[in-house]
Amino acid sequence: MEQRIGSSSQPLEGAGFDPAFIPGLTSPASGRTEEDGPEKEPEAAGTADADEAAPEAVEEDTVSPSEPEEDTEADGPAFEASDRRAKLVADRRGVRLCLDDQECEFRWDEIGAVETATARFGKRWTVTVHTPDRRWFPIEIEAPARSRFKEWDERLDAVLDAYFEEDAS
Repeated sequence: MEQRIGSSSQPLEGAGFDPAFIPGLTSPASGRTEEDGPEKEPEAAGTADADEAAPEAVEEDTVSPSEPEEDTEADGPAFEASDRRAKLVADRRGVRLCLDDQECEFRWDEIGAVETATARFGKRWTVTVHTPDRRWFPIEIEAPARSRFKEWDERLDAVLDAYFEEDAS
């Protein structure tokens, strides 16, 4: 069975897939009418109060979770590789793949296999995370030099040996 990385089919259009396809089917953007006039000033005042309170909450949240993460990552091996667009992190929590603004995270119990491959030419190192339901998620990381491939493979293997458990059956 083959799975292609890119899809050659175009997305379907119509009311069954997009309610906005038929005019008048969606609700109006706001409950105001033209007679009410602009009411941006009261809304702006309400959002300013919320904006002032939000940074304080964000600062508190960012400080407290970072301390336990540092302690838990020190418990065992961890691996991180990145380039200008892609990032791979494997540690005690699982494997995280990031490409530009897209991220996906896999816990160790969600992973069926992890596969690495190197390009025959060039400096691309590909890591593919396979799930038990026969789906896979590849990411390509550009290495500074081809000599890093062996080092990255060894460090990733150490993390996989520590946390990844294969079924005995």
